[in-house]
Amino acid sequence: MNLKKAGEKIKSGFKKFWFILWKDDSLKGWIFSLIFLFVFIKFIFFPFLSFATGSSLPLAIVESCSMYHEGNVFSNFDDWFTRHETKYFPLNITKESFEKFTLRKGFDKGDILFIIKADPETLKVGDIILFDSGSKETPVIHRIIEIKEENGEKIFTTIGDNNAKMLTPDNNPAGIDERKITAEQLVGKAAFRVVPWFGWIKLIFFEASRQESERGFCKEN
Repeated sequence: MNLKKAGEKIKSGFKKFWFILWKDDSLKGWIFSLIFLFVFIKFIFFPFLSFATGSSLPLAIVESCSMYHEGNVFSNFDDWFTRHETKYFPLNITKESFEKFTLRKGFDKGDILFIIKADPETLKVGDIILFDSGSKETPVIHRIIEIKEENGEKIFTTIGDNNAKMLTPDNNPAGIDERKITAEQLVGKAAFRVVPWFGWIKLIFFEASRQESERGFCKEN
């Protein structure tokens, strides 16, 4: 009998919880739903996604224009590569090889990317990696253009598709150096674009605090 009553109480409590969460249109219901979603996303969804992908940042919002191609998802790859091929020619990266790269049309500020584990032993030229620059709160998201090995360790060099040259301590205020990225700096590898521009819902609140050159929508350099 006690077990039956306990079961009924649990069932009744669940019905009340479900009603407040999804059907209660009052202010109390909305607040409860928002709190529940926040707790679920932060403490259940993201930890599970991090475990499944092997990356501490399974979803990344693009915060800069360094990987932008004019037109974003509607960009013309042939025209873009013609304008940028002099940058890749010394690296022996041809148009044919670039066409096989992940996200060959780049991505835009505000796009959301799906991130997986970056295994230094399987990374290759053309992959897009997130790495800890040591001087920024958020990781840098750039494309690998060269891989070397020093003392048995893989060393990666990257550059942004929309950058004329790679970042070094003497050409950017943050002191980022993408000439020698080690395995310890790797945060993850971009697998695909989840949705374009949706990240602006968050970025819009931080635009005023950015440097003037980093504000607003992207344009091709």
